[in-house]
Amino acid sequence: MAEGEKVIPINIEDEMKSAYIDYSMSVIVSRALPDVRDGMKPVHRRVLFGMHELGIRATGAHKKSARIVGEVLGKYHPHGDTSVYDAMVRMAQEWSLRYMLVDGQGNFGSVDGDSPAAMRYTEARMQKISEDMLADIDKETVDHQLNFDDTLQEPKVLPTRVPGLLINGASGIAVGMATNMPPHNLTEVINGTIAYIEDNDIDIDGLMQHIKAPDFPTGGTIYGYEGVKEAFHTGRGRVVMRAKAVFEEVAGRECIVVSEIPYQVNKADMIKKTADLVNDKKIEGISNIRDESDRNGMRIVYILKRDAIPNIVLNMLYKYTALQSSFSVNNIALVKGRPQMLNLKELIHYFVEHRHEVVVRRTEYLLRKANERAHILEGLIIASDNIDEVIRLIRASANADEAREALINAFKLSEIQAKAIVEMRLRQLTGLEQDKLRTEYDELMKTIEDYQDILARKERRMEIITTELEEIRAKYGDERRSVIEYAGGDVSITDLIADEQVVLTISHAGYIKRTSLSEYKTQHRGGVGQKASATRNEDFLEHLFVGTNHQYMLFFTQKGKCFWMRVFEIPEGSKTSKGRAIQNLINIEPDDKVKAFICTQDLKDEAYINNHFVIMATKNGQVKKTPLEQYSRPRTNGINAITIKDDDELLEAKLTTGDSQVMLALKSGKAIRFEEGKTRPMGRNASGVRGITLGHEKDEVIGMIAVDDAESNILVVSENGYGKRSTLEDYRITNRGGKGVKTINVTEKTGKLVAIKNVTDKDDLMIINKSGIAIRMAVADLRVMGRATQGVRLIKVRGEDSIAAVAKVMQDDEELVELEGVEEGSIENGTTLDTDEETQTETNE
Repeated sequence: MAEGEKVIPINIEDEMKSAYIDYSMSVIVSRALPDVRDGMKPVHRRVLFGMHELGIRATGAHKKSARIVGEVLGKYHPHGDTSVYDAMVRMAQEWSLRYMLVDGQGNFGSVDGDSPAAMRYTEARMQKISEDMLADIDKETVDHQLNFDDTLQEPKVLPTRVPGLLINGASGIAVGMATNMPPHNLTEVINGTIAYIEDNDIDIDGLMQHIKAPDFPTGGTIYGYEGVKEAFHTGRGRVVMRAKAVFEEVAGRECIVVSEIPYQVNKADMIKKTADLVNDKKIEGISNIRDESDRNGMRIVYILKRDAIPNIVLNMLYKYTALQSSFSVNNIALVKGRPQMLNLKELIHYFVEHRHEVVVRRTEYLLRKANERAHILEGLIIASDNIDEVIRLIRASANADEAREALINAFKLSEIQAKAIVEMRLRQLTGLEQDKLRTEYDELMKTIEDYQDILARKERRMEIITTELEEIRAKYGDERRSVIEYAGGDVSITDLIADEQVVLTISHAGYIKRTSLSEYKTQHRGGVGQKASATRNEDFLEHLFVGTNHQYMLFFTQKGKCFWMRVFEIPEGSKTSKGRAIQNLINIEPDDKVKAFICTQDLKDEAYINNHFVIMATKNGQVKKTPLEQYSRPRTNGINAITIKDDDELLEAKLTTGDSQVMLALKSGKAIRFEEGKTRPMGRNASGVRGITLGHEKDEVIGMIAVDDAESNILVVSENGYGKRSTLEDYRITNRGGKGVKTINVTEKTGKLVAIKNVTDKDDLMIINKSGIAIRMAVADLRVMGRATQGVRLIKVRGEDSIAAVAKVMQDDEELVELEGVEEGSIENGTTLDTDEETQTETNE
């Protein structure tokens, strides 16, 4: 060991800890996170400042990128040249930044992920908006710090007039934290900032009247508003983005044409992955994909097969490809050098605070310069008033220093004034020049007064900030690119939609529509009715609900999934229109089928959702009860309502209050009645408990009813058209899971059981054959008979035909609604006319 040296033992663990903390703090504070004031990370700030120092303005010529990178690297940013060039390239890409900061010339990459040309080939200059970010930087408006080798000064922050962090967003991964902030529309952001300046107490919902949602450079659709709302309120949220797609017919083939894709999606990768999914048969219905994008814009064409349904294919693309992707908002930025999670109001507050400080410092600087100039002018005016004496004193002096001293002593001037007089040019002795001095002095005094007024009054400073923001808005403001689709469980949109009563009709083939109740005019009993729906051949209306626009529809599928829709999201149709296929409205799998519908009140109402239950039955006799609360948080791709075992499927779902009695009926003619309380509430993923034991291997459940009042009668119908109405009391209450009791005497003549309904004298019955023949009858015409009889013939079934479905319609003298063709029926407001899902059974086993 050399002389004078000594070894200090250090615990390696402590050294590692302190070294790692130093490193992570350096990454957090001076590399990965943006500053809340100007929205810049150090590398972006240095690129712009480097250009400013080189004099590369928006109006000047482009300079080689290598020249700019060299300047930034050598003076301010001691990292790799690629880090600087990559940052600069991104600032020049219109698909990366909502408002570009660099004007690039040459190949700066593409939305397909192509690399930019090397920096020796490309050129760049500032964009006009960048000049506004650097405006007043030379007026001591921001603090400067020494660069890495302590030879130069660089700004700690830019005195930006533009709210950079909100309009362009930011993303960065530090140590132990990351930031991911979406871009917004400049016009909206400035409107929101001005609203905040006018009223500091404005809440986030108030700001959201101006700043609606993020606005991505690539356009697209923001799908659902809950995530946006959450991000604005808390600083974290998930914004779902969808591509902009339309259906077109190209050369006689149906096509899906995409013109805008979600932000940060690589177009080429997306097309390649979609092609792979099509080849692997994960996505059906696409025969070819063409990328027809050119300099006029993006155009991706998915050519469909002849039998494909465009809506279903599009839903599949949204589900499996990057045509739908999400942006996880995480608003972390540096506030006074410390990382902080910020909501919308805080982001605006810190920007306004920064602008206020810039205006104060700029005004102080200008006031100081004005005072210095006024001081010199006072001296020059004194000199011009006593010009002969001044000339005499200067001529009598041996040198400039002596002349200055003589002037100071003669006229009580300061050193600065005397120096200005000695250096005065002869032309300033003319009369015109002397008048100019006085005019300049008078105007300067007014300016000084104005600056002092600005510094004295905060309202005045806020006015200036507002005016400058309005100028920026006029210069760079533009229209939104991303469209907002208020779907997927949005709440605030309800304020825009009247909560009027509507009739929901669902046809046997799965077409749904919403019609205003006022379209169904009252008819007296015995009228012929009106055509209620232009259904397709062999299709008929099977379900009718009356609800209000703000209610919710839950759809349950045979695979046990539950989908969720607000009533106002169901497409509106006239009374005679066909409606839209349910498959096109919800993300249901192609081989799945909607089996049950429930129309509920407000799912945000705690008391309501905690006091109601959904009870479900499967084909193999399982039943399950779940609190409605479990269905109050929907997802686009549906949620599990029940776990369905192999060879089973969901058959029915009913809404109950917890006090109902449940009845299940089997194809073999048995039925069971038990208290709903015998089934304990379970979670969504449970598969339920045994409700009834099947008679034999080929037996199955054909229906479930939930009865609330003892007045109800039980009606059962068999496949050959026989039916029977019995009292509820005929079926004794047993424990769930038993074999049940005989509900109809199943013989060869009657055929298997196909339907069970709870009915009253007020109901009508609609029976539909597989051949499409429908008959309607009043329940009151059927007498009540014993449980074990085989019933009476309800409909004549010819040949191989059998009954496909049985639907129930309620009656009310005041309002009659026609169900199908010349049939008539009625609506009780706010009730379910028919909550029965289709009871089609496979009778030809």
